Amino acid sequence: MGLTLYRNARLVTLDGAAAWGLVEHGAMLLDGSRLSWVGAQRDLPRGLAVEREHDLEGRLATPGLIDCHTHLVYAGDRAREFELRLQGASYEQIARAGGGIRATVAATRSASDDQLLASARRRALALMAEGVTTVEIKSGYGLSLEHEARLLRVARRLGEVLPLTVRATCLAAHALPPEFDGRADEYVDAVCAWLPRLHAEGLVDAVDAFCDRIGFTPAQTRRVFEAARALGLPVKLHAEQLSDQGGARLAAQFGALSCDHLEYLGDDGVAAMAQAGTVAVLLPGAFYFLGETRLPPVEKLRAAGVPMAVATDHNPGSSPTLSPLLMLNMACTLFRLTPEQALLGMTAIAAKALGLADRGRLAAGQRADFAVWDLEHPNELAYRFGGGNPCRLVVNAGAERTA
Repeated sequence: MGLTLYRNARLVTLDGAAAWGLVEHGAMLLDGSRLSWVGAQRDLPRGLAVEREHDLEGRLATPGLIDCHTHLVYAGDRAREFELRLQGASYEQIARAGGGIRATVAATRSASDDQLLASARRRALALMAEGVTTVEIKSGYGLSLEHEARLLRVARRLGEVLPLTVRATCLAAHALPPEFDGRADEYVDAVCAWLPRLHAEGLVDAVDAFCDRIGFTPAQTRRVFEAARALGLPVKLHAEQLSDQGGARLAAQFGALSCDHLEYLGDDGVAAMAQAGTVAVLLPGAFYFLGETRLPPVEKLRAAGVPMAVATDHNPGSSPTLSPLLMLNMACTLFRLTPEQALLGMTAIAAKALGLADRGRLAAGQRADFAVWDLEHPNELAYRFGGGNPCRLVVNAGAERTA
């Protein structure tokens, strides 16, 4: 297969010393699924055997967006809980009364694989329409070996039926299922026993847990992480969302890829993450939807050099959004990231949060994952909200999809 040329673009490479890595009148050469050359069009190598050529008509081109924290595979919704919160009930109170994650578990267990795939496909298509080329999908709404395996298989299948890279994370330690009421340690034993079987089937890229007052203790989380480490699987953590349980410090001890949420993260957790190179994944959708008031310590994370990713956290209970562009805006308006930091957080840094080094920037050798936008400047990606979708083209590993 010959080379493919995309020319006449404003390239947001996020690579190099210039702000945004911006290249005016830029061009990209694709050799199959990889970028073989990126730069100013005037500097294109001579004598190329270009098989296909595309004029982007001066549009903006960015790396494909990476949504590094989602829960896309589930059944049902939790709209009633939204009403209850507006009437004064807290997320924690609803969960302790049998709602929350357990409500979604019941709906998900009763759905067929085909139903789960169909609904997850619709959600994934919505993300892709706004420029997403890679997505992480967590399990955690099955809470048994049978149903966690089902969710992970659906996630894998989604990556086969769509031009989308899917990373599957086992979040069996998400909540305590009803059949294990009052027996949290026994449930953790079960999760640790499931992991080798799920891994042997090729269903797991990483292992996550929810370490909080309504989740699992640090000691229980440590056991899950030890089981993951024995299998050579990287770990991630829902940490310090509702309280500071020291989860980030624990995750850092295991070299975690990321710690996510982090509203109650303390100074010691920031320092531990910085030393371990762990990414902080900010989830402004959940912060907004739950009406939280305590902000993640963004300035302290920035000062410590902790890289900050941004994700949708799409789930039915606390962040039912499917708009990565809205999350870019909220990361700026709620958490005070700059537009460039927010875009880096949903590209290069999000890739790091998934342990992927081959995407997130427009540079030679990277995967040919990019999005093309009807915008003048990249700061408009975070500036606009609630209007039309400016994404015009999405390319995943060199394959085009019109948004």
